[in-house]
Amino acid sequence: MRHGLSPDRHRALPLIDDCGYWQVVWLDPRAVRPLDVDAPARRVLSWEELREQPERPPVDPIGSWSPVWEVAVSVALAHLLAASGGARVVVPSGPVADAFRPALDALLPAEPPTRSLALTGPGLPATVTDIALVPRHPQTGETWPSGTEAAVPLAADVWTYMAFSRNRRLRPASGGLPDGVYRDDPPPPLPFGPFRLDREMFLDALARLPEVRRPWLRAIYDDVETRRSNLPFSW
Repeated sequence: MRHGLSPDRHRALPLIDDCGYWQVVWLDPRAVRPLDVDAPARRVLSWEELREQPERPPVDPIGSWSPVWEVAVSVALAHLLAASGGARVVVPSGPVADAFRPALDALLPAEPPTRSLALTGPGLPATVTDIALVPRHPQTGETWPSGTEAAVPLAADVWTYMAFSRNRRLRPASGGLPDGVYRDDPPPPLPFGPFRLDREMFLDALARLPEVRRPWLRAIYDDVETRRSNLPFSW
């Protein structure tokens, strides 16, 4: 379990346990008191420095999907649905489509109108899109200022993989290397099965958004909460 202490005794401390679930610990002001520390304050990395931090691959070495990916994409999906306004969302090919398209196709109408989604953030060229998929700063919780009307935050290390993975797919493609071609480094591990979203984290994130009060989005919430088939969620 990873956790840390904050000099502000009223702040919530984000935790991620071994199962990939986000938690919050509130410090009781009656039981704690701040102390001055001689050590320098932790420096907040710039967006450009975050670009140089290690990205998080979607598949663990043993071939299972990263629980951090499952949680991060599930939370981002809730924000993405709220930003869609109930319209079909067109996503770029590659890891973004592999992670989001199955759920979007299952939960949103197939007919027009449509809204476009694109990765936006440090190191990427400016693009015109209806909805921007932007990184969330791991230290401050702030989202990349995209300037787009609708921005969907995604964990920075997951966003980095999606943005700079040279369009590697999250699932195996047909075919292989041509005959006589060898490589001396192993290929990325392939997952045991299709990518599944974390249903509980998705519902929890969606319930916290004010847009869930809109009838069309509340209908999606109720559908995911009660239906156990034909949806890309784990139970």
